[in-house]
Formats: sequence, structure tokens, C-alpha cells
Amino acid sequence: MDTIVAIATAMGEGGIGIIRLSGPEAVYVTDKIFVHVKGKKLINLDSHKIYYGNIIDKENRIIDEVLVSLMRAPLTYTKEDVVEINCHGGIQPLNQILQLLLAQPNIRLAEAGEFTKRAFLNGRIDLAQAESVIDIIRSKTDSALRVSMGQLQGILSKKVNELYDNLLELQAEISLNIDYPEYDEYESSKSNVQEKLKNISKKIDLLLHNSKLGRIVREGIKTAIVGRPNVGKSSLLNALLGEDRAIVTDIPGTTRDTVEESLNLGGIPLHVVDTAGIRDSNNIVEKIGIERSRKALISADLVLLVIDVSHNLTVEDLELLNNVPNDRTILILNKNDLQKVITEEEIKKYKLPIVELSALKGVGIKGLEELVKKMFMTGKIESNNTALVSNVRHIDLLKKACQDIEQALTALHDNMPIDLVNIDIQNARENIGSITGKTVHEELLDFIFAEFCVGK
Repeated sequence: MDTIVAIATAMGEGGIGIIRLSGPEAVYVTDKIFVHVKGKKLINLDSHKIYYGNIIDKENRIIDEVLVSLMRAPLTYTKEDVVEINCHGGIQPLNQILQLLLAQPNIRLAEAGEFTKRAFLNGRIDLAQAESVIDIIRSKTDSALRVSMGQLQGILSKKVNELYDNLLELQAEISLNIDYPEYDEYESSKSNVQEKLKNISKKIDLLLHNSKLGRIVREGIKTAIVGRPNVGKSSLLNALLGEDRAIVTDIPGTTRDTVEESLNLGGIPLHVVDTAGIRDSNNIVEKIGIERSRKALISADLVLLVIDVSHNLTVEDLELLNNVPNDRTILILNKNDLQKVITEEEIKKYKLPIVELSALKGVGIKGLEELVKKMFMTGKIESNNTALVSNVRHIDLLKKACQDIEQALTALHDNMPIDLVNIDIQNARENIGSITGKTVHEELLDFIFAEFCVGK
């Protein structure tokens, strides 16, 4: 296998930059450009230690003062020999050292995610654990980080492998029945298969039940702030962000396009869309913005409908109140620092959860945070033993496995031959196996690891 190299830290100025090598030539190649402070050869030094020295070019000029981490196989990230050169952060030292290494024979630039891909191919981690690495990097909240770390530690993989083994054992029983029918009555075999399939289906259902919370933790809640013009939608976005992101004026229709931002609301990631005020308008630009607002309202996981309590309800307010999805809408009674005109009777009949606040002054945001948690965080993240399925690919594969099992149960009910039932069970096992990489194609691996950055 080739020896690969890449810059493992973000480009730009920083205290430290790291260049990572992995492969059979990693130590030897580094030795050619590294001068140990005591003149020792890296190839003769102990593994899993850090050594101080300089990187030199072909003319023996010092490129940078570095620390070299030496890690020999198999106790490394990739289970190959790994070297990490810690130099000063900055474009020049990193690039010059990288070019010196690439000029050596038998070494090439790593592809995106290739270090983690090698960790998977060499059996140190499975595919679900490998995918959790990028989730850790992209974590926006403490909850997201905890879920991703749990997956890296194998909590989800353990549950998935149990399902895989259950299906494999069931297939072995069926194969025995097919090959040696005299040892088992068909009806008793059929009853046994049905019972075991139902138990497996229940376990998958439990994982899928937790997947809603897992997806929220990983991807965030798609949130639309809607309302008629000048009710304080942009002020609410600014209050949630803690900065003046959206333009706020007394002029109706200031926001003529959607403004999108991501934020952390008490540990819950929100992807917020501040929409244009919904009203009848003859302005072409504003009409386009209003149409986008309506689309954002339809596709949102959470709708924050903003009403100005200092003014009577308008036709636009009433239209929105009558058309927002009740199961995913919070009614924001804004500008409660002003004299309240709207009565409780006018609002209560719509049976929406209500938060009163002043977006401009940032008062009442905590109440909104608590209500969002109540609506969406139906489970707890604290437990390190909770297997939360957060990856869309994993969710899709679990759903497919469920469908395969349902087809197998239907076939049994219809007295189909047991060997035909086995085909559906085989499909379910392959879908489950694809989560951890037991049954996976090279094209899928390339697609998954292409999402990683180079150097990871």
C-alpha cells in the first residue's frame, strides 16, 4: 500500500500546523528530511514518543523547528506506521515541508478522508465509527458531540452487529430446514421464524424511534420565522443570534429575501430562516421574497409565527394563524414591552403554544428555548449507552431492513416456501450490514469518504 501524506490542520496562520504521514515508508521518508537534535536517526528511535529537531531541504537549510510524533503499527490511527510533523502554523512552513515529502519516492498526497478510510479497511474501526469522525468535526453543540463520540466508541455498532448476527443465525436455521427437512416440521419452523423476525423488527423500530432525536442533534431543526411585515421577525433572529445579522427598521417590507443562519439555542442546533413579511404586494422583488417565505413555512420542522401584540390582528395575521401547521408552530407574541392590544381570547382559540417576549430588548428568549426543548427533545442525550441513529444513510438502511422483514412476515403468512422467505431475510441482513460496512461496495466507500477533508 502507498505511503500517503497531507496537511492535517486548517490552512492559515496558527500556533501549530501538523503534517500527517501513514504507510510503510512513513518513518523512512521523514528520516530523510528530519535532523534530530542529538543526531539520532528516526528509524532507530522508540515508537509513540515525540522527538525535537529541524526539517531541512536539499541544501541543508533549516525550513522549520519541529516536533515529530513517531507511531509504529499496529497501535496507530490507521494501523500503519504513522508520523506527524508538528511545525509552526502558517502557509509557508506547511507547504514547504509537504513539498519536500512529496518529492520523495513512493509517497503521494492523501485523498479526502483516506486516513480514516485506511483505519476502516485495516479493521481498526467499522464504517459507522468512521462516519462518526466527520460528525465529531462538524458538531455544533455539546449534545451533537456526545452522540458522535458515542458512535465512535461503538455504541451504535454494537446494536447493529447484534441485529446482523440475529439475522445470520436465523438464516442458518432456515438453511438447515431447507437442507434437512426431515429434522424439522415446517409449521414449527415457520412459527419460530415469525417470532424471531418480530423480535428483530422491534429492535429496529426502537432505533428508528430514537432517530428523530438523533437527526435533530446532528442536523438541527429547520426553523422558519414567519409573520406579516414589521412584527419583529428580524429582531427575533438578531436576539437569537445575539448580534445584528438582519436589518431592522420601522419600514414594512425591509426583508425582501430569506436570511438564513445557524445557531445554538440552549444546546439545540437551529437552522433559522428569517422570511420576508407575508402580505399582498405589487412589488416584483417583494413578491418573490414572499413566495420563498411560503415555501420555507411548508418545509420547516419548526415555525415561529410572530405577532405584534401592540397592534390589532390584521387580515395577514389571521390568514397565517389559520394556515400554519399546529403540530410544529410556536406563536410568538412580540413587543410585550409595549401596551398590549391583542386579548387572550383572540389568541387561545388557535390552540398554539405561546411565548411572550420582546425581541428588540432580548427579553423572554429563555422561555422560547424551554418550549423548543419540550417540543423536540423528547429523549435524553446524557446516557453514554444510548444508541442514537443520527446519520441519514443509517436511517434509510434501517427502514429498508424493516421493509424486508415485513415482506418476509407477509410471505410466511401466505405460506410461501421457506427458501423464498430467506431471500427477504438476506436482503435485510445486507442492509443492516451496510451500516457498519460488513456488506458494502467500493463505490459507496468512495462516496462516504469524499465528504471528509484531506488529512483526516
